This record gives sequence, structure tokens and C-alpha cells, in this order.
Amino acid sequence: MAPPRELPPTDGRLVENIIHFTRALRKAGMRVGTAQVEDAIRAVQAVGFTNRAEYHHTLRAVLVNRPEQLELFDQTFALFWRDPDYLARMIHMLSPTVRKDDADKPPKKSAERRAAEALAQSPEVPDRAPDREQLEIDASFSWSQNETLRSMDFEQMSASESAQAAMLMRTLRLPVPPLRSRRFRPATKGKVDARATLRRSLRRGGEADRLVARAPRPRAPALVVLCDISGSMTAYARMMMHFLHALTWHTNAPGADRQWSRVHAFTFGTRLTNISRSLQHRDVDRALDAVSADAQDWQGGTRIGPALERFNKDWSRRVLGQGAVVLLITDGLERDDTELLARQAQRLARSCHQLIWLNPLLRWDGFEPVAGGMRALLPAVDGLYACHNLKSLAGLGEVFASGAVTAPSKMRTIAA
Repeated sequence: MAPPRELPPTDGRLVENIIHFTRALRKAGMRVGTAQVEDAIRAVQAVGFTNRAEYHHTLRAVLVNRPEQLELFDQTFALFWRDPDYLARMIHMLSPTVRKDDADKPPKKSAERRAAEALAQSPEVPDRAPDREQLEIDASFSWSQNETLRSMDFEQMSASESAQAAMLMRTLRLPVPPLRSRRFRPATKGKVDARATLRRSLRRGGEADRLVARAPRPRAPALVVLCDISGSMTAYARMMMHFLHALTWHTNAPGADRQWSRVHAFTFGTRLTNISRSLQHRDVDRALDAVSADAQDWQGGTRIGPALERFNKDWSRRVLGQGAVVLLITDGLERDDTELLARQAQRLARSCHQLIWLNPLLRWDGFEPVAGGMRALLPAVDGLYACHNLKSLAGLGEVFASGAVTAPSKMRTIAA
């Protein structure tokens, strides 16, 4: 094993500030290894520090590995340079003269918030590591905080709590047992494959030494999500967008365990909008910006019936093939004709493998579907579950994994 490389000696705090900058990049979502940090310090030492552009390109050449990281790096770097206190410490060692560049480029919308939150952390490093007892207390406190956050209603969260919940949302999964397809594959047990058995016997002079079996080939179903973004669903719909982005990337990521063949997402308030392409952005901020730009009816009225009618006419044949599972996320507070809603919900249920209704109003004890829209939806769905906090979504994943979707007529819901 090669001995660790020694960092160049400095009189100022250049090394500490570069380390803080790389830690901010990690918190913002970039993967920066220890070797890259060492290379960055050595590169700045070799190139020097005469102007901002040279320093920016030096660090970017060392720390950025993928094209999608460029925007996040530029946002973090720009925010780092806007702070005069950080700037003074960064140029303490290697900046005899610094030239002011022209006006900064306007910041990009995506990744700016994550970069600002990451740089808001304190750069100070403790003089010594805390003892074991302190670590145990901190771990217990963190667990208690996470447990409280998991049980907190999305609508009651502050801005910082919503950001933490969005980060935890990326770890959630929605596993589903594979479906039986009409295609077969060789198996040790199953139905006898007469043709394969005959071909095997012909290779042995017509003698059949054993019977070849076959079994249905399993396949992953598609997931279709219809999310209500009306005024009464605003807080929950925004958190659902983080959930849908995580599901999309767990499905499309290279080498991932694809439990869904594909994920299609739609929003509806006063009209239906397909946001599947917007959620394909790797960066969650860019994806949500694209969703906001596509869906123009945020915090508007609720027209569930016309939205389902438009989906059944324009999209059902395209995305509901091969046993798709549909998640309908809405509180069921319909303002239009409930008879139209009942007809379109029944048609949607006949077109898909399962129709699951996620309703945040189930957070209330003694919930009863007394509204007209709820009564119209209830006979058509295969399951009714809550979606008002992280715990309810985690419980939904357990239900999907077990394959025990509850009939809504029994009104058995996930208590969270």
C-alpha cells in the first residue's frame, strides 16, 4: 500500500477552505473523493491564484467528472465567491493581486437552492473528535428526529423539514412482485414442454431420457401515476413529485433492480398534463422546475372526472398495456359531475391491472368517504391508502412488496 501523499504546506487557511468547498459539493449531491481533494489542493498550488476564472477552471477540471455535475459545481462556486468572508480566507495564501471579472452570470435556477443550503454549513472543524458517549447521544437524538419527521404531516412541515423529508424520500422504494407473462422459459418444475422434449429425444436417436419443463416468464409491470395538484393538494403534491422523481430514477438508472418496467406520471387540476419526460432529468431541481413549467394549473380547481376522461381517451392505450398499476393521488373533492367521475373511474379500473387510491385525508381518525367524489371513486379502486407522511409511503411500499392490496370496501388503511 502506497504511503499517503503529503499536502503542500501553507501559511493561511487555503487547504481548510478547499476542503470545506468540497464538503459543500458532497452535501449538494456531487461525489468528490479524498484523492480529488488532494489533487485540487495541489492543482491550485501549481497554477496559482491570480483571478477568479483561472481558479474556477482549475477546480472544475479536477473535481467534475460528469457533464450533469457542471451546473451544480458552477452554482456552488458562484455562491462561494459572493461571500466576501469566504473570499478573504481563500486568497489569504496565494493571491497577491486579484482582478475583478465582469458582472457575474445570472445564476441558473436548478441546483441553486441545494448549493446555497450546502454552503450555509459552518466550515469550522472541531479541534478533537467527540468521545464515544457524545457520539451515542447524537445518534440517539438523530434517530429521534428522523422518527418524528417520518410521522409528521407534509402540510405541517416547515421549509427545512420539507427539505429533509425530500432527501429521505429518495431512499423510499415501491417494490412489486413480477407478473406472469404469456411467454415461457425453461424451468426445473412446471408444465411439460412437448416440443422441447421431442427435440431433445431426436438428438438421442428418438429416446426421451427426461421430460423438459417450462414456466411462465416473469415480467415487471408498468407504473402510472395520476397526481392531483389542485389547491387542497398543494403541500402533498409537491412532496409526491420528489417521490415520483425517485421512482423514475430507481427504474431508469443503469444497473438498477428494475421492479417497474417504466414509470409514467401525470398531473391534473383543471387539465391533464404528462410530466413523464420532465421527471427524467437526473437533477431533482431541474426536474421539478420542468414540472412546474409544464403543469400550469397548480393550486387551481379540481376536475377529476374530466381529467380521467381525457386520460382514458388519449393515454390509456399507450401506457396501460401489459398489466400496468395505476396510483391515483387525490383527496377526492370533485367539483364537477360525480356521475362522469364514476363512469371514467370504472373504465380506468377495467383498463389496468390494479387501481390504487392514495388519499391524504385518511390521516384523520374516523375518516368516512362522505363527499360525492369519494363515493364515486370508492367502488372502482382496488386499494385505498394514506399518503400524508413518510411513514405512510413506507407502509405503502411494504404492502406492494407483499402483494396484499386491501379492498377499499373493507376500509382497512395504513395507519400512520
